[in-house]
Amino acid sequence: MSPNRTERAVAPEVADLSAAERALVAEEEAVLAAVQRALAERRAALRGEGDLVSRLRELRDEALESMPKDLPTVFQEMGLVRAVMERTRGGALPDPAAPYFAHLRVREGGEVRDYCLGRHTFVDRAAGVRVVDWRFAPVAGIFYRYREGEEFEEAFPGRISAGVVEARRVVVVERGVLVRISAGARALSRRADGRWRSAAAEIAALAGGEGTAARAGALGTGAGVHGRAAAPELTALLDPEQFEAIASPADRPLLVLGSAGSGKTTVALHRLARIAFEDPRRFPPGRLQVVVPEVGLARLAARLLEPLGLEKAPVRTLDAWSRGAFQSAFGAPPPRLYPDTPPLVARLKRHPALFELLRRRPHLAREKPPLLRLRRELGDLLVDRAFLEGVVRAAAGDLPTTAIEETIRHTRLQLAPPSDDLLAGVDPDRRETLDGKPIDEDTPAAVSGTLDPEDLPLLLFLSALRAGVSGKRTAHLVVDEAEDVSLFELYVLGRHLAGRSATLAGDESQQTFSSYAGWPQALAALGAEGAATVRLETTYRCPRPIAEVARAILGPLAPAAPPRAGRDGAPVSRLDFPTEAHAHLFLAGALRDLLEREPRASAAVICHAPEVARGIHRLLADLPEARLALDGKLTFRPGVDVTDVASVKGLEFDYVVVPDVTARAYPDADEARRRLHVAVTRAAHQLWLVVPGTPSPLLRGVRTG
Repeated sequence: MSPNRTERAVAPEVADLSAAERALVAEEEAVLAAVQRALAERRAALRGEGDLVSRLRELRDEALESMPKDLPTVFQEMGLVRAVMERTRGGALPDPAAPYFAHLRVREGGEVRDYCLGRHTFVDRAAGVRVVDWRFAPVAGIFYRYREGEEFEEAFPGRISAGVVEARRVVVVERGVLVRISAGARALSRRADGRWRSAAAEIAALAGGEGTAARAGALGTGAGVHGRAAAPELTALLDPEQFEAIASPADRPLLVLGSAGSGKTTVALHRLARIAFEDPRRFPPGRLQVVVPEVGLARLAARLLEPLGLEKAPVRTLDAWSRGAFQSAFGAPPPRLYPDTPPLVARLKRHPALFELLRRRPHLAREKPPLLRLRRELGDLLVDRAFLEGVVRAAAGDLPTTAIEETIRHTRLQLAPPSDDLLAGVDPDRRETLDGKPIDEDTPAAVSGTLDPEDLPLLLFLSALRAGVSGKRTAHLVVDEAEDVSLFELYVLGRHLAGRSATLAGDESQQTFSSYAGWPQALAALGAEGAATVRLETTYRCPRPIAEVARAILGPLAPAAPPRAGRDGAPVSRLDFPTEAHAHLFLAGALRDLLEREPRASAAVICHAPEVARGIHRLLADLPEARLALDGKLTFRPGVDVTDVASVKGLEFDYVVVPDVTARAYPDADEARRRLHVAVTRAAHQLWLVVPGTPSPLLRGVRTG
């Protein structure tokens, strides 16, 4: 389809707009049409390159048979053919269906130039078309650092550029059609019928509207509503603070801090993309690494990297990384792992106090002990009462003394030989159980001969402490949700770095493990002391009512300065019920209604524990759109994910229901504050707090609609 035909097919109806808004739509339509025409011409030229190649071969054959006096003429024509081929060649061209996501117009002196920001560079000066790659083009910095009407001064290679930003617009192009324009406070979107409307109607829908999403007791209209304009591309929405972080030098480590929804993951992954783009030989995808605590966030990060051109960059959970590192370090896969480490034992094995005591123990440098010796050494320490008492003392009240007995008991069971070994000489028929299960299953002896998942980083740390690490080095490392990464893991990850190119992203208010020691200690363990630090102050995910509730839940743990909320939204609803049965039945009906009204919306029921999630999911099992999503196994499809707090860090949903905000699930404790804070800050549109029975004390002082 030709560009002119496309324009006729999608010519917008703009009767609902003011004269200025109609002019804005016409202007952006003209820019898009010019880009698409130039791309069509370039693609046509590339299709004709096959004829040029054939002609070049003919000329080469002709040169072999030509007389000397005829060679200059043949060589001249060969040069002309090569010149035409070089003019038509280029890198990857922008996709005409979505060639760019932002439009910048600058006046420099008496010259006005338009730039479109996208993922590939394409320039046709004769047509006045300049599509630039946001990761590489210096002019992209003007878009992110300045607003419309502001004067700018930027140092470009070989010159100083100064002028005025005449236009700065975020656009959405879908299937070759312009569907959304955002210019400062003005937002225009194309409706399904082709007509354009201004921001007034859109803002009412985003906030839910009077009497719809905003009313207590009803889930309202969110991102899944039919006919809503597509969201702008994430890269176009970077604010100046985020862009400066992304543009920081590759060789200096960067610590990105910010509240939930402030864009930490966005900044970390965009920085990775920019570093890889600017120096692909030094930072090839195979030598990049993204490590996150949970499966759900790993899947999300992999999806976010695809449009940034880094779909081949490995993204791993901490568990997957530690298994791979173990195999590399010891030449064998990990032994059988026990999946249910007692919580107190897991806390002790990840605690900074244990890291400091092990780090200071005398050891022989450069001597790499075999795995069996390391396992024996670690086992001896974990049944040494005096050593464990020292760990608890060093934890300064963060570990209870009961952790000592629990760790000794659990470790002794693990060190004991399995029953199969003890009964090796007994006839196999006599070892069969009545129910056919292994003899140790469902008994305390089931733990014998195993390691805990928390033991893998400990063994890797002890090995690296003595003899360093071997194998392929990482060129750039991203660690997201770093507040939940232990110092043992950070130490080993840092020893695999080829230099100091690393990005840590985190928020101390969202820690859900006792492994957080403080950012200076985390950077030191990684080997990234002196890292540049940026704190993102604006939360873009959560509207103001949710951000205020989240801060109230944190109470004494909240930062001194509240985060800036990027927008207003529907009030938070609190729903009290006498029993859990009443609450769950009500929720089942409400969620069914939501799915009928908004089949494209995403909702999450975030429970404090997996068993609660399983119970609620049973009530919704007849709905194909309702999924039980534990252990981070989320699909990111429309519908309802019934999950738990441990699975959703770093993720977001249109709607969030926390179904168990009770005193039992969320007592007055720091860990409970952080976990509830994580749950409520997953909501991008609307939040329900459901209280079946006695309310959590963390709701004191929380104002809801």
